[in-house]
Parts: sequence; C-alpha cells; structure tokens
Amino acid sequence: MTSRWMALLLMTRLLAAGVGVLLTAVHRVTDHDPLLILGAVAFTVASLGAFAYVPRLQLSPSAWFVDCFAALALVAASEDWRSPFYVLMLTALILPSTGLSFRGALAWGMAFALAYFAIAVYTSLDAETLESAVRLETIATHLMVPLVVVLALAYATDVLERLRGERLRSERLAVESERQRIAWELHDSAKQRVHAAHLVLSALQNQVEGPQEQLVAHALSEMRAAGADMDTSVAELRMPLEGRSVERLLDERAAQLVPASEAQITVRGSVGELPAHVAAHVYRIGAEALTNAVRHSGARHVDVALARNGSTATVEVCDDGKGLPAIRRPGSNGLRSMRARADTIGADLSFGPGRDGRGTRVSLTFSTQPDERTSQP
Repeated sequence: MTSRWMALLLMTRLLAAGVGVLLTAVHRVTDHDPLLILGAVAFTVASLGAFAYVPRLQLSPSAWFVDCFAALALVAASEDWRSPFYVLMLTALILPSTGLSFRGALAWGMAFALAYFAIAVYTSLDAETLESAVRLETIATHLMVPLVVVLALAYATDVLERLRGERLRSERLAVESERQRIAWELHDSAKQRVHAAHLVLSALQNQVEGPQEQLVAHALSEMRAAGADMDTSVAELRMPLEGRSVERLLDERAAQLVPASEAQITVRGSVGELPAHVAAHVYRIGAEALTNAVRHSGARHVDVALARNGSTATVEVCDDGKGLPAIRRPGSNGLRSMRARADTIGADLSFGPGRDGRGTRVSLTFSTQPDERTSQP
C-alpha cells in the first residue's frame, strides 16, 4: 500500500515543482527568484530521493514533519501566501494523510493549515487584504484545500484498507470451504475405499503362503500407512489456523503423534506472529517433517526448533533416525508437497543429515513479511 502512495507523491511533486519553477521563471516573484528556484529543485530532489532510497522514512512521522516544514519554508521564502509553490507544499500532506488514522490525519491537516495561515500573516496577509471579498475568498480557499486533501486521502486509504480486508476475508473463506470439501471427500470416499481394500487383503493373508504372503503383508503395511496419511491430511484440512501460533499448532501435532510412537518429541522457540497464509504453509511444512520423522525414520528423539531474527524466521526439524532413504517410498509426495509450499511463500527449504551426522535435518527459512501476492494455502 505504501508504494502506491509513494508513486502518487512522486508524480504530484515532480509536476508541482515543474509548474512552480516555470511560473517563477516567467513571472517575477521575489528579488531572489534564482535562489528560490534552486531551493525548490533541491527540496524536490532531496525529499523524493530520501523517501525512495530509505523506505522506512515513508512511515516516519519525523520525516513527514521535516518534509512539511521544508515545504512551508519554501512558501515563506516566496514572500507571498499565493506562492507558485503552493501546490508543491500540498504534496507534503500525502504521506501523513495515508499513514495515520483518520483522526490523526485530520489533526495533522489542521495543524498544517494553521502553519500556512501563520506564514500568510507573516508574509503579506493583513486586515486590508481581508476587506476585499475576492481576496477573502482566495485565502479561505487556500486554507481549506489542505483539509480537503487530507480528508480525501485519509478516506481513500480507509476505503482501500477495508476493501483489502474484505478481499482477504473472502479468499480465506473460499479456501476454508474448499478444505472442508476435500476433507469430506477424503474421509467419506477415499478413506473408506482404502479401509475396504485393507479388509480384503486381511482376509487373504491367512489363505496364501510363501512369497505371496510377504506381498500381502507388504500391501497391508502400505494400506495402514496410507490410512494414517489420510487421517493426518483430514485433520490438518479441518484444523482452523486463525488466531493460533505455529509453535502451538506444532506442539499439538506432536502430542497427537506421541501415542503412536516411542520417539521423544520436543517443540521449542517461536516465530512470532505471521500472516495467516504464511503461518498455514509454515505449519504444514513443519508438521509434514515432524510426521515423517516419527513414522518413517525410527528416531528416538525428534527436536523441532523455531526462531525469529527480525524479518527472517526459521523452523528446523531434526531427528536421530536412519536418515532419508536413497529411494523415495512409493506413493509418497510429502517432500514434493513441502517444496511446493516453500516455493509458494518464497522460502528456502533444505534437507540434510542431522546433528553429529545422524538422522535427518529439515530446515525452513522464510520472510515474516512476504509479498502480498504469495498464494493462499
């Protein structure tokens, strides 16, 4: 959102500066017009350069104050409240109007208008000027314009934020609805078919001997693993993520896996608050790594470590099991899914040996402030 208002500031300030410089060049304003033009150009270049190359200044009230002060000083240097740089002065209101709350922006605009009125009195506004109806209307208009600009921009910002919130809410509802549909289909259709196939193979197990018996046993093992994977998928699809931290979700997932495993699982650290769709992808990657470590590695200890450093966070799952297999398990799409989720949020996902060269380490590094265009889970 900030980039949109920065683009508006860039366009309007360059245009206003150009018009002001042109009017000053063709019409004598003061006895020091060349210095006035130089000051306007320097102000325009310096302010836009500072805001563009130091983005944090776009959200800094101190930077806004300095920008407004410099713009008002330029009008004061014109020695007339009807300065050709009046419109250039108004551009200093763009960032405060769009960066503050509606009331805060209104207060800033009123203070700005009062400061301009003080400059008008200091330069050439007097009681005799106010006796003229035309000049009275002119000064009233000049005082009202800053307030109108602030109100218009603050209102537009508020409307855009509400529209963005509604769009994100609609997207989340659509995603949740699709998750529920997929969960129902997995539970009511696919899982039931897997269960039926398991029953058929179980009936055959006592009727075959030799190599066929081993094949049936292997098929039953795969059926049980497929059923467990479906249970995990259904549980995760139905699990609401709103308002719950990644570390809490992983801790709950660890508690679900403990009864079916002899592994000791620890979850420690935190990645802090994340955007909803980022939290969902990070959790599902961590949960998949944790599930794989418990079910397939034969590990005795599984450690899940979360950490955050500024705008970067990491989730690392380490186990002391048998490590990654040389050949991928048939029907397993877990690693592929994890990589796809990492790519979706622009994260780095790596696999390697665990501590002391034993077991497996899955490490996810990601930005806590990703681009808004990243996909929903």
